[in-house]
Amino acid sequence: MRTVDCLKCRQKNSCCDFGAWTDLEEAKKILSLGLKGDFYHLEEDKDFPSGYKVGTSYEDNHCSFLTLEGLCAIHKVDYNLKPAHCKEFPYENGKLSPFADVLCSQVKSILRLRSGLMVSAVEPSKRKTKKTG
Repeated sequence: MRTVDCLKCRQKNSCCDFGAWTDLEEAKKILSLGLKGDFYHLEEDKDFPSGYKVGTSYEDNHCSFLTLEGLCAIHKVDYNLKPAHCKEFPYENGKLSPFADVLCSQVKSILRLRSGLMVSAVEPSKRKTKKTG
C-alpha cells in the first residue's frame, strides 16, 4: 500500500471520530495543560509504558480534545504531548491500523482506487454492468 499523506486529507478530523488511547502518564501531562477535554475508561494494558491506558472519548463520541474548529487542542499547544496513537495514525506499530479503512478518508480513497483497478483488470465480457435508461 502507498504511504498515506494526511496533508491531502479533505476530512482532517475524521480520524478523531472515536478518540484514542493514551498512556496514563502521558494523560497526566496533557491534563496539566489545562485544556478543555478529559480522559475516560482507565484500563490496565501492559502494551503501554505505565501499564495503564485511558481513552480521549466517552463511548462512541469524538475525541474530547477536538475543538469546535475541528482541530486538536493538544496539537495546537504542544505537539510533543499529542498522544502517540494520534501522531502515528493511520498506522499502528508500523502497520496500517485495522480502523484505518473506517476512520481515514485517505485510506478509503486508496482502497476505492485499488478496487477500481481490480475491476478494470477483469475481462470486459465478465464485468457486471449497470444498465441505464
